[in-house]
Amino acid sequence: RRAMAGEAVTLQLGHYAGCVGAHWWGLQVGPGPLPGAGRWERSALTSFRPSSRSAAPRRTPKGKRPPWFFLLSPDAAPAPGSSTQLWSDYLSVQLHPRSIYVLQQYNHDGDSGRLEAFGQGEKLLQDAGCMEEVEDRLHFYVEECDYLQGFQVLCDLHDGFSGVGAKVTELLHDEYSRKGILTWAILSNQMTLFLLLNTALGIVHLSAHSSLFCPLSLSGSLGIKPQPPITFPYLNYDASLNYHSSAVLAAALDALTVPYRLCSSRGSMMHLAEMLNFSGRKVVAAWAAVPFPAVRGHSLPDALCAHQQDVPWKLLSSCGEQKVSRCFAQSVVLRGICKENPTSCPGQQPPSPLHACETAEQVLQYYLHTVFPGAFSASHILEQPCVTLPPYPHIFSSLLSRQGFLLDDLSTVESIPVLTSLQSSPALRTLLSDLCKDLQKLGTRRCASFFAAGVEEDDFHEAFQELRTLSQCYEMGFEGDNSEDESDSD
Repeated sequence: RRAMAGEAVTLQLGHYAGCVGAHWWGLQVGPGPLPGAGRWERSALTSFRPSSRSAAPRRTPKGKRPPWFFLLSPDAAPAPGSSTQLWSDYLSVQLHPRSIYVLQQYNHDGDSGRLEAFGQGEKLLQDAGCMEEVEDRLHFYVEECDYLQGFQVLCDLHDGFSGVGAKVTELLHDEYSRKGILTWAILSNQMTLFLLLNTALGIVHLSAHSSLFCPLSLSGSLGIKPQPPITFPYLNYDASLNYHSSAVLAAALDALTVPYRLCSSRGSMMHLAEMLNFSGRKVVAAWAAVPFPAVRGHSLPDALCAHQQDVPWKLLSSCGEQKVSRCFAQSVVLRGICKENPTSCPGQQPPSPLHACETAEQVLQYYLHTVFPGAFSASHILEQPCVTLPPYPHIFSSLLSRQGFLLDDLSTVESIPVLTSLQSSPALRTLLSDLCKDLQKLGTRRCASFFAAGVEEDDFHEAFQELRTLSQCYEMGFEGDNSEDESDSD
């Protein structure tokens, strides 16, 4: 087997996906070890980042260049007098000339010219010229890879880019069926005209053509009645600012993707997908603690013993507040924590079973098996933290130290520990079934303009049934009778 991770081509579809991506690339190309940060494993991570070259490079067998991405975006010029902040305002890396494909006929804001509906996005890529341009750029990047793992797709789900994503993932599935396709469906905290309809169709179509599909959002729910945004105990972010919310999601994404970016890992994107998507469960949920609450100088057993009842992470997939920790399988990453365990004196009883474990990896596995009994849990631990230097926003509590630990010196936070989990979870039944219920309440008669944009009502009703079937894949055994009663009452 290869000793290091292969390349991944990343596609970012939409403005908010560009915001998350801009922070994500900044996290990956950050500086070396910070003063006092301890030993890092920086060489152990492969960064999937854009190239800084200004001309098309040639293939070279040695010294692999960074893999590629390209982004489909609305016109980068906001309307006159607009206060819209663009993803390019905080992009800290240079782009290859073929990285951006601008959709000139659509803009970011204003009363007209917005890519609002799923059907508009689908039509866009049904145009022969547009699809040919996308295919040419895709082949250009794929040919630069020595060993292609697959594709990472960051796609806006709340607007017409859900339709763009449906056609793009269909293209990837048809041409690269043996490669991994991990789709991160990004939802902003701002309500859009056709949010429910775009989200429902996007989930059905994108998950069908992806190896894994994960909604990422700081919104409390996707329903007709909006819920407050997700809060973190040591973050002071403004949920109305894309600059802030996308930074939080990027920090989570940077950890969630570690399993197939580790050079030392034998896993790949496809291995991660196969571990989580069994029994038709292609939709997964993301959880994150940004930052992971830990006291500087304390060991990993000390940190985890403080959270024996509930893991201190928050759900980032708009499934509402979930109080019960259950999952079928999960991939957990903890970064920014020292791996060294405190040595106990001979004959002294360890204060907890976690302190009796010999390695940090054993500590985390024991903890996960205790909190999630019966679930398959794969885990990775990295001492390398998540670097949060500018242009990453300063959104951290004054209770955090420079390295993101609790109760230490008060200074500008430069890095943080992060804990994440990618789960095949019953929580997704809440998301999918609630979405079905809200769609029934909304009805199709009130959405004539949405269907006029290109979606047939029969196709929508078929997608609705597929969404309901998908939600049933996440039932626990004792929930089956209740779900049948709900279906009969619809």
